[in-house]
Amino acid sequence: MNHEFMEALDELEKDRGIDKETLIDTIEQALLTAYKKNFGAAQNVRVEFDKDGGDITVFSQRVVVDESDLYDTFLEIELKDAREINPNYELGDIIEHEVTPKDFGRIAAQTAKQVVVQRIREAEREIVYKEFMDKENEIVTGEVARVNKNIVHVNLGRIEAVMTQLEQIPGEHYKAGQKIKVYILEVKKTNKGPQIVVSRSHPGLVKRLFEFEVPEIFEGVVQIKSIAREAGSRTKMAVKSIDEKIDPIGACVGPKGSRVKNIVDELGDEKIDIIKYSDDASEFICAALSPSKVVKVEVNEAERSALVVVPDYQLSLAIGKEGQNARLAAKLTNWKIDIKSESQAGMESSVIETSINEDDQIDA
Repeated sequence: MNHEFMEALDELEKDRGIDKETLIDTIEQALLTAYKKNFGAAQNVRVEFDKDGGDITVFSQRVVVDESDLYDTFLEIELKDAREINPNYELGDIIEHEVTPKDFGRIAAQTAKQVVVQRIREAEREIVYKEFMDKENEIVTGEVARVNKNIVHVNLGRIEAVMTQLEQIPGEHYKAGQKIKVYILEVKKTNKGPQIVVSRSHPGLVKRLFEFEVPEIFEGVVQIKSIAREAGSRTKMAVKSIDEKIDPIGACVGPKGSRVKNIVDELGDEKIDIIKYSDDASEFICAALSPSKVVKVEVNEAERSALVVVPDYQLSLAIGKEGQNARLAAKLTNWKIDIKSESQAGMESSVIETSINEDDQIDA
């Protein structure tokens, strides 16, 4: 090794934040392993790395023992022999002797290079990990690198992210080179570096898109209280304004529907219902079931359940295709919702009244 190598270590510390002292310690440990592998595993040795000139020196180490305790001359030395070297040696002292092989410089250079390269790789992985940890739950724009076994690999610049089939929008097709917006769902630290999982189906994607499109949401004047989503089909979003002068639904829709249209286009024509949030459970549930009309809502606060009565002709609309409207309303409000038509609710009331009357007659 030489001065140029040491200068390179200084540059690494300055440019990449890799601590020089830590790096030198790592190199010394690697050189120790390399020496034992190539020149003598039976010895106790110490490798010294000259921090100024970059020179490498290997020292064997032997413990001073009594003659009767001598077991291994590679590891130990008798007291009388030690005192021939230096009369001040005592039992238990360690004697070092330089054993640097003539051709160790070449091995040392290769080993040090490997250590430095590995450390640079680890440092870069750590930088990428921290960068994307800060972006978790945010939207980034990437480019589809390839699609393999229903897993989409998305190039995010410094790293590739993966989008599993579960995180894809059903029916959406991806091809190499395509630019897409993705939601960073999770950033994991693994032995092979950071692993980033992204999503197009997560409700967080819709939330972030509205934050970008609607200044009132970005500024906090309009708040998104909850989102329920079945990706590729329909989303329900509850919003609230902290300023009475601002209509939260109108702000999200935008002039001539421009704001919500941009989001719908990004999501492949996914339907988006924007409703006004209310602290009153009955009002909130009524709004959540839109576009259906609601006649009556009976809530059970203890069980967070509600019986909703709708006009007969509105029942199918309230429930929705394959129960989607009711399902999304329940997710949005976090209430268990039971929907009945006026006829069904009336019939059940009649049955209850009849039963009560019969019981009264028997008791009499």
